[in-house]
Amino acid sequence: MLDFHSLSEFSRVNCVSICAFLVPANLLATILTMIFAALRRPSHQVWQAAGVACLFALVMVLHVYSWFAIGVVMAPTYILLWLAITCLFCNLGAILFCRRHFNITSFGS
Repeated sequence: MLDFHSLSEFSRVNCVSICAFLVPANLLATILTMIFAALRRPSHQVWQAAGVACLFALVMVLHVYSWFAIGVVMAPTYILLWLAITCLFCNLGAILFCRRHFNITSFGS
C-alpha cells in the first residue's frame, strides 16, 4: 500500500535532487510540446509530449505541496509552484492551438 507520509518524507529529504531533475525536465518537455505544435506535428505526438510534460509538472506540484504540508512557506516553493502551473497552462495552450489552428488528424502524416 502507498504510504503518503513516507513518500512526502522522501520528497523533502531528496529535495535538491528532485528539483535538479524536475526543473529542466519541465522546461524541456514543455518547449518540446510547443515546438511540436508549431511545426504542425500530428496531434497524437503533441498529446504525447504534453502528457509527459504534464506528468513532470504534476510531480513538481506534489513535491511543493509536501513542503506546504509541513508549513514551509518560502520564495522557492512559490517559484517552483508557479513554474509547474505555467508549464501546465503552456501545454494546454499548445494542445488547444494545435486543435484550433491546424485541424490535424491523429492518424495522418
